[in-house]
Amino acid sequence: MSISDTSRSPSPESPEVEPGQAPPRKRKNLATPLPFRFPAQTADRDATNRHAELFYLQKQIHSQTPMVIVLEDGERVDGCIEWYDRNSLKIRGRNKTLIYKSAIKYMYKLGDNG
Repeated sequence: MSISDTSRSPSPESPEVEPGQAPPRKRKNLATPLPFRFPAQTADRDATNRHAELFYLQKQIHSQTPMVIVLEDGERVDGCIEWYDRNSLKIRGRNKTLIYKSAIKYMYKLGDNG
C-alpha cells in the first residue's frame, strides 16, 4: 500500500465512517402523493348533471322548501337550504348547519317521504 492510496478523498458512494459511529442514512426518493379531491368535485364530463343539481338547489332555495338530508352515517338533518357552493350546503333548521356534499347520501322534500 502506497501513501498515495491512503490520501485519496472518500467517494460519495462509500463515505468513510469513524469507529463507533453509525453509517449515514441514504434518502429514499419517495413519490409525491396525488392531490386529494372531494367526490363532489366532478370532471367536465358531468357538466350536464352539475347544471341539473344547481337548478334543483336554486329552485328549493327560492321556494324555501323544507328538506330532509340523510347523511352517509345515517343522521338526518331537517331544514331549508339557505345557500350552496361547489362543496357544501348551508341548512337552516333548528340550528344552522354546514354540510359537505360528499357527506350526503340522499335528500328529499319533507312531504315526499312515501
